[in-house]
Amino acid sequence: MAENTAVEMKATLGITGLTMNAMALIAPGAFLWLTFYIQATTGVTAPAMWIGIIVSLALCLATAVCYAELAKLYPGTGSSYYFAEQSFLNHDKAWRYARLSKFIVGWASHLYYWIYPGVMVATMGILCGYLVGTLWPSFMSASNPGPAFMMAVAIVFSFLVAYIAHRGVNGSTAVNIAINVIQITALVLFAVLALGYRLNHPPGSIAYQFDSVSGQAYTYEFLTQKTMVNGQETETIVRDSAGVVPQPKLDAQGKPVPYRISYPEKDSSGVFLSHPTAKSVISPHNWGWVFIQATVAILILVGFESVTAMGGEAKNAKRDIPIAVIVSLLVQGMFCYLFEYFAANYFLNSGYTMQSASGSAAPIGDMMVVVGDALLGAGRGRIFMLCEAFTVFLALIGTTLSCMNTGARVTYAMGRDKEAPEHFGMLHSRNLTPHRAIWTLAGISAVVGCIAIVFVFGDAGAPSDATIQALPHGFWSSVGYISHDREAAMPNTLLTMTLASNFGTFLLYGLSCVICLVAYHNHPKFKLVRHLVIPMFGLIANLACMAFYLVGPFMGYGTKKEPLLALGVALVWGLYGGIYFVRTSKVAGRTTLIQQRVELAS
Repeated sequence: MAENTAVEMKATLGITGLTMNAMALIAPGAFLWLTFYIQATTGVTAPAMWIGIIVSLALCLATAVCYAELAKLYPGTGSSYYFAEQSFLNHDKAWRYARLSKFIVGWASHLYYWIYPGVMVATMGILCGYLVGTLWPSFMSASNPGPAFMMAVAIVFSFLVAYIAHRGVNGSTAVNIAINVIQITALVLFAVLALGYRLNHPPGSIAYQFDSVSGQAYTYEFLTQKTMVNGQETETIVRDSAGVVPQPKLDAQGKPVPYRISYPEKDSSGVFLSHPTAKSVISPHNWGWVFIQATVAILILVGFESVTAMGGEAKNAKRDIPIAVIVSLLVQGMFCYLFEYFAANYFLNSGYTMQSASGSAAPIGDMMVVVGDALLGAGRGRIFMLCEAFTVFLALIGTTLSCMNTGARVTYAMGRDKEAPEHFGMLHSRNLTPHRAIWTLAGISAVVGCIAIVFVFGDAGAPSDATIQALPHGFWSSVGYISHDREAAMPNTLLTMTLASNFGTFLLYGLSCVICLVAYHNHPKFKLVRHLVIPMFGLIANLACMAFYLVGPFMGYGTKKEPLLALGVALVWGLYGGIYFVRTSKVAGRTTLIQQRVELAS
């Protein structure tokens, strides 16, 4: 027998397993690699990248406290969905709204949990494209991999991760523990080396400049020539007979001109290039930019709440889950990300600018090549990058796996309560996993991943016509690229899907703050700071970030197309949810408001 609704989950997870599952979703390795590119292409706001993470971190810490406090009262499977039901049912006056509140929270959470894994599988496609292009540049460009190839990887990866999740959470936890240790060590090492590179290369010293075509760094200036591209005169780099290696500019004696590094803040057009000082990295520059960056940066911090969906598998849920929520966010968010992002931003220089980052599929990988060459010797940076990329590969497995586990369990909880199709509320009799929800999520993730890749270099990240013409020609390497102007006119689909997922995150986190306020209202364990001040701050912060989706583009902050499209996705999902709720309630003969109070938990 493959499934049975009577089967229950087993309590097998301790504090270590719970914390590692939450940390796997935050994954500093995967998100430093992924989100740096997205943040670099978010209009003119890139200088405020680091401080944007601070704003997101403050918001997440407030929300994490709410989740931790709710987990103390109502440990169980379903996370915010379960918390919403219990907090309203146990409230003296609001109990009638228990069913409505849990549906709204559960439906809203799917905007996050069903899109987020798709962004991750798209990232895996981009990562694999970058690595293939690095190893075989004549087959594929590392900076601009082929869309068809990236889509194929995204589809395969989605179903492979679903298979691991289907096998059971214990196996998933063991994988997550190993991945967390490896990725934190590797990314901290990169951050240290990036800082060392900046400190050991003062302005005017001989250093490396990165070349996106060959995927290598060189200590000489590149020879250029003027050519005609689409009827316009363009200065291009002279390369070898294979069209890969850039040729050096020679001095009067016929020797290569050494490349001397500098740290310019902007170019002649006012476009941001690098941070002249460490203070510039941590400065807001423009508070509007900060909030735009925060709407993207939330992607790197979400995941701490995932462990609250595993209450049914925790040995001591009331004690361990609140600890796991806070610890996972503090360790990876406050320590790893702030350090790593500071190092990556401080590294930027004339040899690899923010504009270089916005035009690359993997700017962190490019930086690793440069620092690797400086540390290990010319040509060895690629080996260092490949070793680091392997840890990112593992991190992507962990974060996608953790999100699928969490999202599937929320869907399972709704199916069990008949707020979603009933077949989602079934567990596999042998693996004790919500297998139908997992495989459904795998299919959705594959579709979302492909959509995210269609115009991954759209808008600000559009490659030049010269770059597009120089791509290796073939179905896997160049099909899908259009002209620069047409590509620039299209929305960046990866950023669009990221913002759609993030909007669901802000909505879910804001609702969770409201749930915390309701749960502890007139409760004997009420504490002013933890149960009123912090939840109110979290609610206001989440609402402010959601407002910037609409306000920011019209104030000239960031890009316009992507946040408005993300709002459109959220609106369609909300309207569909309302129609679904009304129709299924009518068919089942269920009322929107509860008519008789039943206390399910205390």
